[in-house]
Amino acid sequence: MKKINVVKNNQEFNDVIKTGFLLKNNYFVLYTKKNELKRFRFGISVPKKVCNAVNRNRLKRKIRNILDNHKNLYSKEQDYIIILRKSCLDATYQELENNLVYLFEKLKEKDDANEKNHKK
Repeated sequence: MKKINVVKNNQEFNDVIKTGFLLKNNYFVLYTKKNELKRFRFGISVPKKVCNAVNRNRLKRKIRNILDNHKNLYSKEQDYIIILRKSCLDATYQELENNLVYLFEKLKEKDDANEKNHKK
């Protein structure tokens, strides 16, 4: 993932969380919001309560790898904030990948349904 595709500003990060669309499952909480940029951006957060710094960074690297492997799932002009839950510690890479891909597929279905409603 390129640095240009990362939500860095704390104000933008909080704005997506407060006003964005929410999806969640056992491992992740995913917020998304449309942006004015011509690119997607991601923010990945692992709370301190979940684990120590070494494991938080390891989890973030896994999530970035999953996102790089599934570039067809997310749309341009969107900001995504992914917050990991404590259950991620016990999950395998494959479980994390399946759950994150599932959230993005649900989000894509919602977007497709919204586009159909706007065309009518």
